[in-house]
Amino acid sequence: MGQKVNAHGFRVGITEDWSSRWFAPKAAYAEFLIEDSKIRAFIDKQLNRQPPYAAVSNIEIERTRNDVKVVLHTARPGLVIGPKGAEVDKLKESLEDLVDRKISVNIVEIKAPDRDAQLIAESIGEQLKKRGSFRRIMKQRCDTAMEAGAVGIKIKLSGRLGGAEMARQETQIRGSIPLHTLQANVKYGFAESFTKSGAIGVKVWLYHGRYGEEAPAEGIIGVRRRDGRRMRRA
Repeated sequence: MGQKVNAHGFRVGITEDWSSRWFAPKAAYAEFLIEDSKIRAFIDKQLNRQPPYAAVSNIEIERTRNDVKVVLHTARPGLVIGPKGAEVDKLKESLEDLVDRKISVNIVEIKAPDRDAQLIAESIGEQLKKRGSFRRIMKQRCDTAMEAGAVGIKIKLSGRLGGAEMARQETQIRGSIPLHTLQANVKYGFAESFTKSGAIGVKVWLYHGRYGEEAPAEGIIGVRRRDGRRMRRA
């Protein structure tokens, strides 16, 4: 199973927690699921695809009987919050209009964006749009991640790289990426870069070390193991 692309999906329920955490009666399950999808798409469009480009890496959603709690993990919390909280209040109002429920928005700062797989993938995608050398970009991001404390990193690009007529794949690896080891804290990020030559897929795997041994990484929550004991993560 270690060959599965998304390292997070492989570990959910074992060492990784769900991004949406709630229970619902059968009749309401589909409605809540669609609402979650709308919330994620709206936040991504408003904060990542247009100014202020707030570098939101992960969106977590929790529900109570009447309320929805949205947790945003971002490398630029000041842009999300805005002066005197104006921007986050505006975002909250827009989300409440979108799903017609009371919503609270919490912001968690990512203090080490160079060790966040999703932010690395998004950064590579933006650089590819500017027609930078894909090999140089991959090398720079690998070096930066390792210098920031990552134990290993793997970057794979797929598409018409460098404007070539035939699509292909290019991969660079630094350190180790133990995809089969469930206790290994491997994060996965994916982004698409729409260049003049066509779409290029960017996949990033980032290894922080085994749980309990890895370097501190902000913006990560604790989860419960199957035996009920709580596993703490930085």
